[in-house]
Amino acid sequence: MEKHFKNIEVILPPPAFHMVGDGFRVHNFFPSQPKIGMEGMSPFFLMDYGSKWTVPPSDIPKGVGVHPHRGFETVTIAYHGKVAHHDSAGNSGVIGEGDVQWMTAGAGVLHKEYHEKEFSKKGGVFQMVQLWVNLPAKHKMTPAKYQAIENKDMARFLPDDGKSVVEIIAGEYKGLKGPAFTFSPVNMFNAKLIQGAKADFSFNKNFNTGMLVIEGEVKINNSKTASENYFILFGHDGEDIIIEALKDSVILILSGEPINEPIASYGPFVMNTETEIKQAYDDYYNGKFGYLED
Repeated sequence: MEKHFKNIEVILPPPAFHMVGDGFRVHNFFPSQPKIGMEGMSPFFLMDYGSKWTVPPSDIPKGVGVHPHRGFETVTIAYHGKVAHHDSAGNSGVIGEGDVQWMTAGAGVLHKEYHEKEFSKKGGVFQMVQLWVNLPAKHKMTPAKYQAIENKDMARFLPDDGKSVVEIIAGEYKGLKGPAFTFSPVNMFNAKLIQGAKADFSFNKNFNTGMLVIEGEVKINNSKTASENYFILFGHDGEDIIIEALKDSVILILSGEPINEPIASYGPFVMNTETEIKQAYDDYYNGKFGYLED
């Protein structure tokens, strides 16, 4: 069958990093980059990419203290290092290499994130992605929930070379479904390809689609190359994508159905109207997000 390649809109280098709290050094690919903005990767609203760096040892774990969220989900994908999470809904957990934390803030939750205690004491290589996945208006006030997705629980597709793998976190690939529950159609995969390996993907042409090269270097659609830490944004012409690994590579692949609803965002809240943002702050200050010790 003839391929109808998705057009490549832009290949973005990592923006200058900034610190989130005192423990996470991140490059924000969106919404701060105008080529993508708040809606160019909807339902994915935000991507903070913690590129690979070496964290020095610390007896006091570094990270982000207690803060609120409402109206969306946070998804943290670990590539190196360990992160501990606690929230006011009573959930807690630690993720390490290959694991995912999927927290639905929904109607409101307090949470905190730190380097895991033992990892913090030893220090080491740290590399993670955090995404904010927007919720449709009808689900913004859903009760908070938490999905701990360990690497062993992800669906896996094994290409013919026998050494590469596509891990399916959410959505479906080659008939295999990922374990994550989502409120709108979302595909989230990690493609781990050995040098010379190829993997093909097909997404609805109306979905917003992008890829982040976590490691290595890849050729996309037999035409353009992208290096480590670069983000590829696709347009809406065509459905098919071919990735060829020019080196051993890891690629985070995101594709989802755009929500196409008004967005009002301020600080830790993503809602549909300014009135809802004000209400979120009122509810937070009035203690309606629960309690979590810092």
